[in-house]
Amino acid sequence: MTALAKDDAAPPVDTPGMPSFREATRLWAKIGLLSFGGPAGQIALMHKELVEERRWIGEERFLHALNYCMLLPGPEAQQLTVYIGWLLHRTAGGLVAGTLFVLPGALVMLCLSSFYMLYNDAPVVEALFFGVKAAVLAVVVEAVIRIGKRALKNRVMVAIAVVAFLAIYIAKLPFPLIVLAAGLIGWIGNRFAPGLFSGSAHGKGGATVDRIGVVDLMFERGELAHTVPTKWHAVRTIAIWLPLWLGPVALIAVLVGPGSVWAQIGGFFSLMAVVTFGGAYAVLAYVAQAAVTSFGWLSPGQMVDGLGLAETTPGPLILVLQFVGFAAAYRHAGLASPLLAGSLGSLLTLWATFVPCFFWIFLGAPYIEQLRQN
Repeated sequence: MTALAKDDAAPPVDTPGMPSFREATRLWAKIGLLSFGGPAGQIALMHKELVEERRWIGEERFLHALNYCMLLPGPEAQQLTVYIGWLLHRTAGGLVAGTLFVLPGALVMLCLSSFYMLYNDAPVVEALFFGVKAAVLAVVVEAVIRIGKRALKNRVMVAIAVVAFLAIYIAKLPFPLIVLAAGLIGWIGNRFAPGLFSGSAHGKGGATVDRIGVVDLMFERGELAHTVPTKWHAVRTIAIWLPLWLGPVALIAVLVGPGSVWAQIGGFFSLMAVVTFGGAYAVLAYVAQAAVTSFGWLSPGQMVDGLGLAETTPGPLILVLQFVGFAAAYRHAGLASPLLAGSLGSLLTLWATFVPCFFWIFLGAPYIEQLRQN
C-alpha cells in the first residue's frame, strides 16, 4: 500500500488491496443470506458492502455494471453479483458469487414449496412471515432513497426518473423501451448540456474520488487482463455456456418426450430466461397465464401464494418460478414420489432460469468494461 500512497492516481483515502478468493466468498455468502427485499434492497446491500465499506469497486463502475445488468433478461441483482465476482476473481469468482446469491433462497423456497404443497394452507405461511414482510418493505423504501440520492444528481435526472416510473407503472410501457428512451435522452442531453447529463464526476471534489475502489486502480494499471474482450473469449464462452444451458433441457425432451411436464418445464423456463426483462413482477403476468391456463400446473391463487413465499426468502424474487416448477412436477408426478418429482422440477427450473444469467455476464462483461472507457 506504500506504493499506492505515492501514486498520483491513488485516492486520498486508504484503499484496501484486492480481496482473497476466500474473503470474497465469505462476503458473497453473507449477501446471499441477507438479500431480502427484492432487487432494490439487494443492490443497496451490495453497494454498502462493496462500495462504501470495503471499497472493492468504485461508485461509477458499480452503477455502470448495474446499468448493463438491468438491460439483460433475468434478475439484475444476481447478475450484478456475477459481474462483480468476475471483476474480482475472473470466471470462478463470478460462479461463486452468483451461486451463493441464489443458493440460500433456493433452499428455503424448496422447503416452503414442499410445506405448501403438503398442507395446502397458505394462510399459515402468510401469518408466519407477516412480520418479515413488514421489515422487507422498510428495507425496500430505505434502498430506494439511498440509491436515488446517489444516482439522481440533479433535477433533470429526477425528472427523467419520475417520467420513467410513470411510463412503466401507469402507461405499462415495456421496460427495455423505457431504458432505451432514457439512454437516448442522456446521449442527446450530453451533447447540448454535458454538465447535467455527464455521469463522470472525477475532478476536484473529494467525495467521488473517495468512491474509487481497488478494482478501479488495478484496471488503470492494466492488471485486469480478463476485462479486455477478445474474439476467442467470446467463441469459448458461447461454446461452453450455450450447450451447458440448453443441453440438459434438450436431453430431457428427447428422453421423456416433448409433451411431458419435464420437457415443458425446461422449455418454458428457458424461454423465460430470454424474455424476462424488468424483473419478476414484469414477467409474472405472462408466467401466471401460461402456468394456469396453458399448462394447468397450478391455480391463480397458488400463483399469488408462490409470489408471497418468494418475497419472504432471501435471493431474487424470480425464485417464484422455482415454486411454479415445483408445483408443476408435484402435481404431475406420475408414478414417482410427488415430493421427489417436485424437487427435481424445482432444480430443472433453477437450471433453466439462472445458467443463462452467468452466460450473459461472462459473454458481455468484457465489452461493457471497454464501453465504459468511451
